[in-house]
Amino acid sequence: MAGQDLKELADRAVAEIAAAPDVGALEAARVKYLGRKEGALTEATKQIATLPAADKPAYGAAVNDAKRRIEGALDQRGTALRAKTLERDLGADHEDMTLPPRRLRVGRFHPISQTVREVSRVFATMGFETVEGPEIEWDYYNFEALNIPPGHPAREKWDTLWISNPLGDDPSRPILGRTHTSPMQIRVMEKRKPPIRVIIPGRCYRYEATDAIRESIFFQYEGLAIDEKLTMADLKGVLYSFARQIFGSDRKIRFRVDYFPFTEPSAEIAFDCFACEGRDPNCHVCGGDGWIEAAGCGMVHPDVLRRVGYDPSKYQGFAFGGGIERLAMLRTGAPDIRLFYQNDLRYLEQF
Repeated sequence: MAGQDLKELADRAVAEIAAAPDVGALEAARVKYLGRKEGALTEATKQIATLPAADKPAYGAAVNDAKRRIEGALDQRGTALRAKTLERDLGADHEDMTLPPRRLRVGRFHPISQTVREVSRVFATMGFETVEGPEIEWDYYNFEALNIPPGHPAREKWDTLWISNPLGDDPSRPILGRTHTSPMQIRVMEKRKPPIRVIIPGRCYRYEATDAIRESIFFQYEGLAIDEKLTMADLKGVLYSFARQIFGSDRKIRFRVDYFPFTEPSAEIAFDCFACEGRDPNCHVCGGDGWIEAAGCGMVHPDVLRRVGYDPSKYQGFAFGGGIERLAMLRTGAPDIRLFYQNDLRYLEQF
């Protein structure tokens, strides 16, 4: 087959391919001309071996040119047929599925939610399980079971939102918005036997004047550990480890005696003020004291253990609790707790 014959072969193939009405006809044309066994151009290629050496370069170039034209025609017609099929399947009323998708705005966790998750993660590394409880609580769990009977001075400090009892306003069973997440400690101890390790984050309510570090509705985390031979040293070890994991080694920590009705002995843990570092006597965050109270803690009072059926001579425990917002302020450097609740995305999107 001469070079002119190869050109005519390519012309016929290109014309036949351009007229292919569908993908099936296009595939038949490809096999006819480029098929490995009986393709016309394949047979022409085999003849190169029989030609004189002087004729082989020109003939090989003609074969390659014919193959290039046929393959180009196949690609062009295949693209056209696929586009025609896609248009037919989608119809005029459908969106073009080949367009890039619309960009979706990716959300993020609120700084308070981030802090709750981080607190739960850190305590999980020390064996504490995260549990949750009801925000609307019985007076018994919120006060009485925690060694705060009617008339106790702590009730005035924590007095909050009392709610009408849906069970007929029974005066012997008042309910309220919980003032701390400690009631869940009682509920856990009533249902489980030691050893116990739980961390309890959640929303709380108090009759509180709002300022830079206080809100009337806020989040708190509580921790409880009950086991044999637990001591104050275990409590300090857990809280110091927590502080180091949350804030690193640069933050100063103060641990001093305090009072809580449901722990004995009791203590307070505080961190140095991030706003003024103890240098401003008029600091609106620490009040000039140089320290920010972060958590109250202590050994669980024996009367609390007896109330849930634990033997204080066999089991001891420690409890601690603090404000999530305080931790969030320390972690983010927020100068005012109210910034977390004003829903100003210009501020919140920084975190």
